[in-house]
Amino acid sequence: MPRYTVHVRGEWLAVPCLSSTNTIQWLGKEAVRRYMKNKPDNGGFASVEEVKFYIRRCKGLGLLDLDDTVGDALEDNEFVEVVIEGDIMSPDFIPSQPEGVHLYSKYREPEQYISLDGNSLTTEDLVNLGKGLYKIKLTPEAVAKVKQSREVIERIVNEQTVVYGITTGFGKFARTVIPNSKLRELQVNLVRSHSAGVGKPLTPERSRMLLALRINVLAKGYSGISLETLEQVIEAFNASCLPYIPEKGTVGASGDLAPLSHLALGLIGEGKMWSPKSGWADAKYVLEAHGLKPITLKPKEGLALINGTQMITSLGCEAVERAAAIARQADIVAALTLEVLKGTTRAFDTDIHAVRPHRGQAEVAFRFRSLLDSDHHPSEIAESHRFCDRVQDAYTMRCCPQVHGVVNDTIAFVKDIMTTEINSATDNPMVFAERAETISGGNFHGEYPAKALDYLAIGVHELAAISERRIERLCNPSLSELPAFLVTEGGLNSGFMIAHCTAAALVSENKALCHPSSVDSLSTSAATEDHVSMGGWAARKALRVIEHVEQVLAIELLAACQGIEFLRPLRTTTPLEKVYDLVRSVVRPWMKDRFMAPDIEAAHRLLVEQKVWEVAQPYIEKYRREHIPESRPISPTAFSLGSLRMNADVSHDHEHQDELQEL
Repeated sequence: MPRYTVHVRGEWLAVPCLSSTNTIQWLGKEAVRRYMKNKPDNGGFASVEEVKFYIRRCKGLGLLDLDDTVGDALEDNEFVEVVIEGDIMSPDFIPSQPEGVHLYSKYREPEQYISLDGNSLTTEDLVNLGKGLYKIKLTPEAVAKVKQSREVIERIVNEQTVVYGITTGFGKFARTVIPNSKLRELQVNLVRSHSAGVGKPLTPERSRMLLALRINVLAKGYSGISLETLEQVIEAFNASCLPYIPEKGTVGASGDLAPLSHLALGLIGEGKMWSPKSGWADAKYVLEAHGLKPITLKPKEGLALINGTQMITSLGCEAVERAAAIARQADIVAALTLEVLKGTTRAFDTDIHAVRPHRGQAEVAFRFRSLLDSDHHPSEIAESHRFCDRVQDAYTMRCCPQVHGVVNDTIAFVKDIMTTEINSATDNPMVFAERAETISGGNFHGEYPAKALDYLAIGVHELAAISERRIERLCNPSLSELPAFLVTEGGLNSGFMIAHCTAAALVSENKALCHPSSVDSLSTSAATEDHVSMGGWAARKALRVIEHVEQVLAIELLAACQGIEFLRPLRTTTPLEKVYDLVRSVVRPWMKDRFMAPDIEAAHRLLVEQKVWEVAQPYIEKYRREHIPESRPISPTAFSLGSLRMNADVSHDHEHQDELQEL
């Protein structure tokens, strides 16, 4: 007999259907009848017949025809929502779908697996797991370690040894011994009481990252979780059953207790859960719809699921990957702006950067050379001002290698911290099977990722700060020699005037967001946890800073491409023309004023999806192959020592030609 899970005014109802020939309208009326039956006042209705409603799928929010049969329109155990006409949505209502639902209506269950052992996960892997590109399985080595650590816990329980979190209470109650008969209840109570977060739920991608990362940590074999329970967690991940996890509530020590407790709460069948099949629904229904059972916690397992830095670190991995993507593309956008403003490329000369050999600085200068080398990629724009009397450019163009460079080095530093953290055991107590004992420590403290992510926000913000100044130069006719605000018939049209204001507003907001959260600490748990990292906020605001950076650079990208329009018929270098073509494939030239926000969003999407990098990268790497001798080892100065000097705006001299012949 088919059964459907129906959402009515915030409540979920299981509605069995005796016949597949019953209509969608019958299903709606039956759900409303059951809803009214559970309400003392019948939900405010006199009868079912007076209720006007429509029905939509929870997955994709597609409307259903009331006259269709359930057999034709729905799958068994599908989730649907009854929307009653005249209802006004409460601002506290949890929608059946998260923001960006259109992305999830196309969800396809992955076929490939990533094997986790707790030691070799990368930040790229974790982001891809968040995107739903892979399922998870354990390596044989991980299985063996998990079994061994669980044996230690079983021995402690059987011998009634007093061990924190296993046979005692938590935090201030660490000296309260719990009888064996209540050890399972202790773990459930822990999860329920610690599920005290507030705010919007994490998106499915971020919930998936958090769940995957917790699985990776448990796979290390130092948490004491049973293999049976860990396999249930993996099954939930592979089915994309994702608990409702509020984004706020962690102080980053003892780990991310509140968000990880919400994660565990859904896994034990309580609270809310989301899947592509169901949307948001009661966790027990979502698990059941996927043929899964709620986890029954054994001693220590509640603590094993909630103690660690995985909220900070999973968001931090997304932040560092997005930061790396926008930093690469910032060089391309800035190079395009330099062309439009008819800047000199002398500032990217190899010898300048060889004598200050920071790796990031050398790489950024190399990218500029690879995009602007007029010997390699002839530029009619560069040729048009070859013999101009300009000696040097403003810092926002001339100092890109130094400013963008340290951002690259910052990202590399933070990525190293994140990679170590995602492959670390962060529980307390730790279970050491080889020593047959547990040891209490402080690996749950989030200071490492918190400090690193504060540093990341400060570093990456500078890409937006310098970009906004370049936008000013593009829009200001006294600096650009282009029409004011990059539009014809100025006055009638305002062009990029307010787009620049938006960039300025985002940069200003970032200045406040860059205040380090990890310099703060508030004592919690009756002074037991008397120093905390505030890493959760460090991670969330780092992501906000990076999004603002992406948006500012999207505006600069649009402005630079618009500047190209006023330099036609002259053409820039081949790679930058390809970038221009990419932008024009989604945003047409600005001939007169129009609704600008969609253009900014389209350019932002190109950057988020790394389309700009994909277009330019082949040219950058070809230049690298041709200008770095294979026999010379790559060092922090390799990009400088092996690359050609730039002379796009000066006459060729014999010394440079001799150097080329030697190479």
